Amino acid sequence: MVSVDTNSKRIAVGATHPVGWIPRDVVGAPPSPGIALCLSGGGYRATLFHLGALWRLNELGYLPRLDKISSVSGGSITAGQLGLAWPRLGFDSSGVAQNFQDQVVQPVRALTGRTVDVWAVFFGWLGFDVASALRRHLYGPATLQDLPDKPPEFVFNASNVQSGALWRFLKIYTWDWRVGRIDRPRTPLAVAVAASAAFPPVLSPVILQFRDQDFVPGTGADLQRSPFTRRVVLTDGGVYDNLGLETAWKQYATILVSDGSRKAPPEERPSLDWLSHTNRIVGLIHSQVSSVRKRQLIASFESTEPESHREGTYWGIGSDISRYAAPGRLPCPEPATSRLAGTRTRLNRFNDVLQERLINWGYAICDAAMRTHVEKEAPLPRGFPYPASAVG
Repeated sequence: MVSVDTNSKRIAVGATHPVGWIPRDVVGAPPSPGIALCLSGGGYRATLFHLGALWRLNELGYLPRLDKISSVSGGSITAGQLGLAWPRLGFDSSGVAQNFQDQVVQPVRALTGRTVDVWAVFFGWLGFDVASALRRHLYGPATLQDLPDKPPEFVFNASNVQSGALWRFLKIYTWDWRVGRIDRPRTPLAVAVAASAAFPPVLSPVILQFRDQDFVPGTGADLQRSPFTRRVVLTDGGVYDNLGLETAWKQYATILVSDGSRKAPPEERPSLDWLSHTNRIVGLIHSQVSSVRKRQLIASFESTEPESHREGTYWGIGSDISRYAAPGRLPCPEPATSRLAGTRTRLNRFNDVLQERLINWGYAICDAAMRTHVEKEAPLPRGFPYPASAVG
């Protein structure tokens, strides 16, 4: 076991890991037994893709086996509804929620049938923003205190523009290791998810107001002081960690990652106006950071070192299903799934067919990954959730 007490040690020890280490961490300690699920960012595209993955995990009886669900951006939209609906999910003796479609799928689909981002950009000055849309159309007045008390623990990840660190929202606290911790926050669920999904530059930032006394004394490393503790400026969680790995990988021995993002495609003639150019650069940064984390995550599945080895699996919207060895994979031709991977990442209206294809694809690739690497004896799926739509 190696205690991390210098920046040089931290970088050297953690260089091959998919997450960074902070001074409070102890590197080398084995992870705890348990399962964490990570849901990436990627706008409505990721929201729907993850919805399909959760659908299959539910059929496999895996939802009540999860200890943590860590989400970013579009993944947080889906995770937020799952967390809010959790007390109402009727899990049977095999761990399957028979009302999953009514409580999770249908409300999320209703939201993704609406445009949110355009109205937030043009009418934000009237008080209409992503948080207000999420409150109106999905979460209502719920706060973080309406999340379940028992596992899984839901973590919504945002990035603190001021500290450069991860800002995480949970039921038990909201915390930035440099700024400090607020216990039992009453933050609206819609605000927490909006902060996680505040994609720059058009939906960012989300600004939260606190008081110095809201923070537990001595819980911030070096920035627990005004203005950091009074006016918190947050942006999309994907700026820091688009896979939502940070807390999950450090804590648990089994990691499941659903990735609704993809590598930035080439552009022959990129736009040069400031908004389009900024979006392109941000996309390249997201893509590169996610690619590095993905490679290191896969390496941890293959590692023989106790401190870095993890069980689990990864599936992505850009994955090729033929690379998974599970028998009876659902028919997902690569040209069709590549088109789905290229779907826009905005929070604007997706029609019913596109919604169903993205859900089907998340369902199918999650099934293939789980039956290849985690539950090899699991029964074959009966078919796509929406057979008529398939994947294109």
